[in-house]
Amino acid sequence: MLLRYFYDEKLAHASYMVGCQQKGEAVIIDPMRNIEPYIQVAEKENMTIVGALETHIHADFVAGSRELADRFGAKLYLSDEGDENWKYQNLDGISHQLLKDGDKFELGRLTFEVMHTPGHTPESISFLLTDGAAADKPIGIFTGDFVFAGDIGRPDLLEKAAGIQGTADAGAKAMFKSVERFKKLPDYLQVWPAHGAGSACGKALGAIPSSTVGYEKQFNWAMKYDNEDEFVKALLEGQPEPPYYFAVMKHVNKVGIGLIKDLPPVQTITSIDEVERLVTKGSQVIDTRDAASFARGHIKGTMNIPFNNSFTNWMGWIVDYEKPLYLLADPAQLDEMLIALRSIGIDKVAAYADATDMIQQAQELDSYENVTPLKAKELMEQEDVAVLDVRNLTEYQEGHIEGAQHIMVGTLKNRLDEVPADKKLIVQCQSGGRSAIAASILKANGYHNLVNMAGGYGQWIKDVKN
Repeated sequence: MLLRYFYDEKLAHASYMVGCQQKGEAVIIDPMRNIEPYIQVAEKENMTIVGALETHIHADFVAGSRELADRFGAKLYLSDEGDENWKYQNLDGISHQLLKDGDKFELGRLTFEVMHTPGHTPESISFLLTDGAAADKPIGIFTGDFVFAGDIGRPDLLEKAAGIQGTADAGAKAMFKSVERFKKLPDYLQVWPAHGAGSACGKALGAIPSSTVGYEKQFNWAMKYDNEDEFVKALLEGQPEPPYYFAVMKHVNKVGIGLIKDLPPVQTITSIDEVERLVTKGSQVIDTRDAASFARGHIKGTMNIPFNNSFTNWMGWIVDYEKPLYLLADPAQLDEMLIALRSIGIDKVAAYADATDMIQQAQELDSYENVTPLKAKELMEQEDVAVLDVRNLTEYQEGHIEGAQHIMVGTLKNRLDEVPADKKLIVQCQSGGRSAIAASILKANGYHNLVNMAGGYGQWIKDVKN
């Protein structure tokens, strides 16, 4: 048996290649949209990709199953659990098999058995894998967003992200029953989840790539509850805000999305006049340089989302999917940037410009000031200022600067009417990164009397409170 692990750090998403070496065929579990890494490994291992398995209709990335079906004629293995609202659509012309609890299918000497594990979503399934060439019992289980290392999938996404009221409590109760079933599995089974630390699909995911059933039964917080009501309460408490784009992902993974090969080419902009014209007419222009460079000087009206491991998440929060997107970027990073954007279905990238070249061409640049917590404290004592805390609600509730107003950065663009326009703004988060994004959003929307508190609340605790 061949087992390979793939990890997208920007999405904290894990996918897997499982192959029967005797037959020379492989399937991909929960594939990402960029299928090139799978192709490279398959070629190296002399494997043909013949299938794609999905544990559920994903909310945080575009599944690559249809890309694999188009490129290789791969067969899709999809859940047929859940009600009519959770059925895959537009599968005509695509080889596929719909799966129920207890179903089995084979790949050479390998056997996959379906286990319905609702809770995160109603249709969620897990795959038990048996290597018939070596054993007559399963070696492990692909849990998708059901059980993670140290955590379990959140049941509130349908309510918070997709707006389906009343589903959080029902999902939590379903999750309790799924967890009770998981506890009955053999301790030796390996656990292969679809996400790691940093994913918004849970609240306390571990950073290790895999675990075992026995380890999770002993140390996963969710396995310690025997009372359903207590379990439901604990599971629903403290879940982070789901990015806006989750609702979009649920839709595109259910009904399908266009193939990458059919997307129009990204045009190149070489003139600062064109960039400024786009800004003037209200187009989405995102500067992807680091926050410090943007603060020192940027084209007025542009927003800043640095190209780092948080890039995909914040783009999903802030970008309007219905409008063309324009990027100011390093040309050497463009291909990687497009992979990241397309991984969450941001396909309307109309054009890009070399960020460094545009800054050099610009006759006039905007900027904002970064201040230390001690300087921020002086401003609070000397001026009529407003402190804007853009962290997650749970962080704010655990401790915040007295009098600070809370607006989570991902929601800021839609809540500008709540931001004081008649005072100097001190924008802060936990360490300064998210507040830099928030400062750029505010600047682009006409709030120029502001500073960003470098070091954030973490540094404030060290320098001011202590």
